[in-house]
Order: sequence, then structure tokens, then C-alpha cells
Amino acid sequence: MPTESLAAPARALPSLLGTTPQEITDLVASLGEPGFRAKQIIEWTYAKRATSIEAMSSLSKPLRQALAERYVARSMSIAKVTGSEDTTRKFLLKLNDGRYIETVLIPANPALYGGDSDRRTLCVSSQVGCAYDCKFCASGLAGFTRNLTAAEIVEQIVLVEAHVGERVDNLVFMGMGEPLANYSNLIKAIEILNAEWGIGIGARHMTVSTSGLAPQIKKLADFPLQIRLAISLHGASDDVRSKIMPVNQKHDLAELFDALQTWRSKRKQHMTLEYILIKDVNDMIAQAHLLAKRARSIHAKVNLIPYNTVEGLDWERPSEAQQDAFRDVLLAAGVTATLRREKGHDIAAACGQLRLMQETSEGIIQSPVPAKRITIGAGAL
Repeated sequence: MPTESLAAPARALPSLLGTTPQEITDLVASLGEPGFRAKQIIEWTYAKRATSIEAMSSLSKPLRQALAERYVARSMSIAKVTGSEDTTRKFLLKLNDGRYIETVLIPANPALYGGDSDRRTLCVSSQVGCAYDCKFCASGLAGFTRNLTAAEIVEQIVLVEAHVGERVDNLVFMGMGEPLANYSNLIKAIEILNAEWGIGIGARHMTVSTSGLAPQIKKLADFPLQIRLAISLHGASDDVRSKIMPVNQKHDLAELFDALQTWRSKRKQHMTLEYILIKDVNDMIAQAHLLAKRARSIHAKVNLIPYNTVEGLDWERPSEAQQDAFRDVLLAAGVTATLRREKGHDIAAACGQLRLMQETSEGIIQSPVPAKRITIGAGAL
């Protein structure tokens, strides 16, 4: 089976969903068209959600032709949709280079980041694969392929909204990939998603999750939009966290929490520490006390997620009694903590799982794990 990435089509054009008014204004000017055409193109792209350039009927035929030589209206398609009993839906999206990514629509859940009871949350991917090899996650099992463009990030929201016929009003960038390793495309996408001329989602309804890239956290702290931050922590001491999160060997907890203090000094929003509970690895009561201390130091809340089996790893899920005992240590210490017995694991909702099975079946990659069904919990979703 081939192990190399599929080559992109010779003429893969970028999507209009990654463009800004200024970029379109410059394009229109270069084509000798009147300035109002730029506003029309932006309206067709974002407000009217045109699925083709040909459908932009108020534009002249020559302008549509010139635009079609440079852009497409859509650059990906929905390859598969799976659903679960609790209505969590996972979307497998095919990119224009033949690779796949995933995005997950999570039903109303007030435990998610202070969400309202009727809020629909979309878990958005930022990369094809991942280079950070977090031990609970399927995204990195086949390695890293490439960053998503800003347009590919935005298009996930557009495609899902069109499919379900409902507006997505809460975004979490904790799907496939490390968002802060794709910083420039992430930031451009967030600006488009937030803008009134774009998708129009409030900045406070967007959460960026990172495995702990400390320098980029400090950089993101200066980003003007009031987005939220979540940290995939999963260990309260360096020795424990390094077993689960290889990134900790480059940016240890001291460096990470220094960056989080910088974030806190510049932001009003509370942070969230994500913590997957793994039996005899990080579920010890001593870790709970350390976690409480760290959470209090930055006024963060903690989201506890019981682990589910990953094929090829010997880790196990703690008993519910141990899960409760761990949570109770946090609560007794005055830390806001939720224990989330996951939604969606029955549809393979863990980041990267569905994509891994699809690309393996097509021979795009060789399976990095035995050919059994991989069963991973909802991860950081």
C-alpha cells in the first residue's frame, strides 16, 4: 500500500471562503471592475453561501469567468456522516487533494465551557493528521500531512450548517491537529468566522485548545478578539504528563504555566484544563491535589474525561468510584470541575479515528494499528 500523501490536483484553486473584503477589493481592482463588485462577491460567499461561482448571478459573466479562474466556491465535500443515539454527529470531509478530515457536531450540553442549554458546538480540525503524538488520540497515529488553509477551516462550519439546516453557535478548535501549530491560518479563519461580513460567530463562543505550545500561547494572548483557551493537560506533574503528552518534553509545565499566567494577565475569560483520566497513569489522588493547585494558580476550571480503550495501548479507564474521588478533591479545593462521561464514543468520535479508517481502506496510508476497530473515547471534544 502507498504510504505517501496523494498529490494535489495540478490546478487546485483556493476557496473564496478564505478571502477577506480587502483581498477581494484588490482582486476586483486588478480586473478593472467597479469597487461595488467586491461587496457583491463577499455577500455571495458568506451571506448567501453560494455553492458555485456560476450561481453568483448578479455578477457579469466575464467577472464570474475571471473569478472561476482563480477561486472555487467550495474545496471539500461531505464523504460520510455518522450519528449516535445522543444525536452527536461526525462528519468525514474529503479535501481537494484526496485527503480527509473530521469535524464533530456536539448537541446542546451546558457543561461545555459554560455553554447555554441550546448551544450547538462544532469541534473543528486545523490540520490533516498531527505531529504531537498525544497518546490518547488517533489524529497522530498516521503522522502529520499538512496544515489546513483558513478556507478549509471555515468551510467545515459552512458545510455542516448546510447539512443540518441549523446554525452552529459555538466552536471548539480541538479536532484533528494542533491549532497553534497552524497559527496564521487559524487566526485568519477566526477573523472570518467572527466578522459581521463573514460567518458572524461571537469571539467568546470560540475556544482554541492546545497541547501546550507555550510561545504560541503568549502570542495568542495579544490577539484582539476575546476567544477562549483550553489546555490539554492530562498530567499535573512533568513525569506523568510526559508519558501522555510528548510536547511536555519541549515545553514543560513550568514554561506552560508561565505562558498561561501571561494569558491570564491579558484576558478576562477563565481557561479550561482538559484532563483525561487514565487508570494508574494520571488518576492518582496525589495528581488530583497537584491539579487543584495548578488550576487555582490561574483560576482555571477543569474538565475531566474518563479514558476509553485505544487499540495497541494497555491503558484502561478508571472505575467510576475513582473518577468521582478525583473530581471531589478538586471540588473540595474550590476548583470548578466537571466530570464528563463522554458523548459520541459509539460513533468513533475521537479525533482522527474515522479519517484513519477511511484513508487506510483507500490505501492512502498504511494502518499504524492492528486492523481491528479502534475504540477511543471522545478525547478532548
